[in-house]
Amino acid sequence: MSITLIDVKDLDAIAIGAALYGTGGGGDPHIGKLLAQRSIREHGPTKLITLDELKDDDLLISVAMIGAPAVMLERLAETAPLIAALRELEAKLGRKATALFSAEVGGLNSVIPFSVATELGLPLVDADTMGRAFPKLEMTLCTLQGIAAVPLALADEKGNRLLMDTIDNAHLERYVRSITMDMGGSCYSALYSMTVAQAKKSLVQGSISMTQRAGKALFEARARHLDPVAELVRVTGGHCLFKGKVTDLQRTIDGRWSKGEAAIAGLDEHEGRRATLLYQNEFLMARSGDRVLASTPDLICTVDMETGEPITAEQIRYGLRIAVLGLPSVPEWRSPAAIKLVGPRAFGYEVDFQPVEQLAMDNR
Repeated sequence: MSITLIDVKDLDAIAIGAALYGTGGGGDPHIGKLLAQRSIREHGPTKLITLDELKDDDLLISVAMIGAPAVMLERLAETAPLIAALRELEAKLGRKATALFSAEVGGLNSVIPFSVATELGLPLVDADTMGRAFPKLEMTLCTLQGIAAVPLALADEKGNRLLMDTIDNAHLERYVRSITMDMGGSCYSALYSMTVAQAKKSLVQGSISMTQRAGKALFEARARHLDPVAELVRVTGGHCLFKGKVTDLQRTIDGRWSKGEAAIAGLDEHEGRRATLLYQNEFLMARSGDRVLASTPDLICTVDMETGEPITAEQIRYGLRIAVLGLPSVPEWRSPAAIKLVGPRAFGYEVDFQPVEQLAMDNR
């Protein structure tokens, strides 16, 4: 049987791993962790299962928050609107969900479903739609497999509910962002309903466990006085791209996303060099001068140089000493169709994608 019981303490490692795989965005998982831990204390552990535990025609639904991470720091998450959105979608589909899953494994939405699953007595699938976080609803492996995010149900904490259906996931993204602004900059959703058979072709399996391994490795590194940055690189199969001190920040929030740029002056082996991080909710590009250090869809993560604590784009501030890590994306994100959807040019960066492992070797 591939069933794991997730208790209160387990969420500590999952949340810190989710902050890493959130690549700077996805919202602060600490908030979702506290919500999930409260639910577990009241209702018992969450059952984390693999797709093999389910029947091919069983129904899976994702629950998630939508909005700019900065807004979600001010409007704390609640479970009731998520359940309301789920019930609205189930009514539309005419059947109940057999299990839930996370829309993304990075940030807030990786842990938010734990609270809903626990309160409703449903299992949570150890999988997500991307193996990281991305800023737009259509930026999932499901889109590449032709699986629609609609029908989608939205809800807010005031009791408003809305069902949406669109011709494709890109149009859904456009309309949902406008509605989210009217709902105060963030809202609650149920989306990407699918059968287990579809999920086996379109979800990144084992991704929740992946975050837990990263979190556990960081805790163990601290306990054994090991280099936490080196341990994170080891457990994730990533690369340390740059170490330095944050010297300048530019931030904007346009109501839909948090956008910005961080300048970093090199330290240690990168003394005398400079790097720049560009983000739209998530870190999407890391440069040093004219050289690209890493780019989407590979993961760009920032952590504290001393503690290894992941630092989101909203938490970066002047003077922080950070290490910039580059993690390879799952192989499915490196196909031509995937690069067209989430590669550098999809965000307006006029460069071609190169795998982070190749760039790390070239930039030595």
